[in-house]
Amino acid sequence: MDLWMKDAAPSNKLRKWFDHDPAKWVEFQKRYRAELAKQKELLAELKREARAGTVTLVYGAHDEEHNNAAALVKILNLK
Repeated sequence: MDLWMKDAAPSNKLRKWFDHDPAKWVEFQKRYRAELAKQKELLAELKREARAGTVTLVYGAHDEEHNNAAALVKILNLK
């Protein structure tokens, strides 16, 4: 691993609120996007890294569709 952007993860408050509940997925994405919007430089760096090559986003959830990495892919427009 070359770079770990710990601050790109959702806040503990948001993560606990979401609790991997698919019913909260749409709202989670909105709140996560709002958190990242406050970190413009971090988001810009993530986008630069993604344009430059392969970026691996990791997550600890069992649900492959409803997790912070899946939300981040959408936020970064990687899909």
